[in-house]
Amino acid sequence: MSVLKRPIITEKMTAQSKQGKYAFEVARTANKVEIGKAVEKMYSVNVTSVRTMTTLGKKKSKNIQGRIVSGMTPTTKKAIVTVAEGEVIDIYADL
Repeated sequence: MSVLKRPIITEKMTAQSKQGKYAFEVARTANKVEIGKAVEKMYSVNVTSVRTMTTLGKKKSKNIQGRIVSGMTPTTKKAIVTVAEGEVIDIYADL
């Protein structure tokens, strides 16, 4: 299983990329060391720091043909990776 699932491309993260910070959705079991090594290997950059956060899934319900169906959104883990000064990750090349 791959550690990195996909890059997170939002207006906020595009602004952060000017400071060398990039966000990725990662496997829930991945730790900071594994995430840093995976980014270094995939994008050929030097990672200086990795910050992670876990967002818990939420309960959702909807009405389908008069019945209420409930479920949950998945719990996800994100990582914000800071690369060395002067280095850039071209995220749009992989899309």
